[in-house]
Amino acid sequence: MSQKLTSQQLSALAQEYGTPLYVYHAEKITEQFGKLKQAFRNTDTVFFYACKALTNINILRHMKALGANVDCSSINEVKLALHAGFPSNRILYTSNGISFSEIREAKELGVIINIDSLSNLEKFGQAFGHSYPVGIRLRPNIMAGGNIKISTGHERSKFGIPIEHVPQVKDLMERYKICIHNLHIHTGSDIKDVSVFIKGIEVLFDIIPHFHELKFIDLGGGFKVPYQEGDSETDMNALATKVAELFSAHPAASKLQVWFEPGKFLVSECGYFITTVNVIKETPAARFVAVDSGFNHLIRPMFYDAYHRIENISNPGPEEQVCSVVGNICETDTFAWDRRLSPVKEGDLLVFYNAGAYGFEMSSNFNARFKPAEVLVLDGKAHLVRKRDEFSDLLRNQLEVLPA
Repeated sequence: MSQKLTSQQLSALAQEYGTPLYVYHAEKITEQFGKLKQAFRNTDTVFFYACKALTNINILRHMKALGANVDCSSINEVKLALHAGFPSNRILYTSNGISFSEIREAKELGVIINIDSLSNLEKFGQAFGHSYPVGIRLRPNIMAGGNIKISTGHERSKFGIPIEHVPQVKDLMERYKICIHNLHIHTGSDIKDVSVFIKGIEVLFDIIPHFHELKFIDLGGGFKVPYQEGDSETDMNALATKVAELFSAHPAASKLQVWFEPGKFLVSECGYFITTVNVIKETPAARFVAVDSGFNHLIRPMFYDAYHRIENISNPGPEEQVCSVVGNICETDTFAWDRRLSPVKEGDLLVFYNAGAYGFEMSSNFNARFKPAEVLVLDGKAHLVRKRDEFSDLLRNQLEVLPA
């Protein structure tokens, strides 16, 4: 049975902690991780939680307790993972267009490193030679993902070393005796079609013979999660079966461990974003329902044209009306146009579903608004895991050099 929090539970949390409010359900994360482990139970596969989706320290500790490793996109995410208790050999750091000093710091911290440019690969070779194994992120020239903003493997993408530059990688590897133990690709996000991952595997299989110290093949993440009614997620059993078939049939790949980096798949559905209706504005063009939030708290609809199911949990009846849900920011911040909701009145609670991934994580203090609180529900008990901002938080890092 799928793990979900009820409207009554969410309403009670809103009453206790106020709105806007992010709520995370730990058991849903456990359920999602269990799907991965069960599907790949017959293969040598390791999962690294892509923590850029949600870095609250308590979420990281829950992931660690489940047995997940962690994938980091910055040196500070690495430090958060260490603070959460992950040992360095369970932390993967994949660099992207950063200063070599950050890679050097990651090496000093003893974590697993992927490098995504020829420039930094050469600097790594000059600095460390064969003394520290490293992975390389390759761009496979595969178009995938929900839209161009979340597609990362196509030929115009900034990510990774282009696959056609493998000869240059090989030259650097031989010149500096670099120990390359991992080949990594990530083609995008919101990928439902299992064949996309198969294309990536085939690209990597073609170049495996060039790398004699390989131990791992990292296929990235980007698994599809259901956002709209009727949506389905990536078929993990089908993917696991195909991965097992391909790797067992390949003489060089059969001894390699497979890595995946799920982020959204693990935390998207665990998250609920609760808001209160401030104002209802009737116009000839639309019925606007304005809530006590905006893209400063949930930017995905404006940034990615992302869909979030919205429900009026104060009036969950079958009757519906068409309205546009908007925010209180001094910019266009429409969450949903022409959405059918049960009749809404001022003071009602609206819940945005699938708000665990890239919700709070991409929030800001735009318009000098406070960031919301975060609550984690574990074993039926709610824990406040981040306080709501206060006015002092807006001033915390400012230096007042001019008189009032």
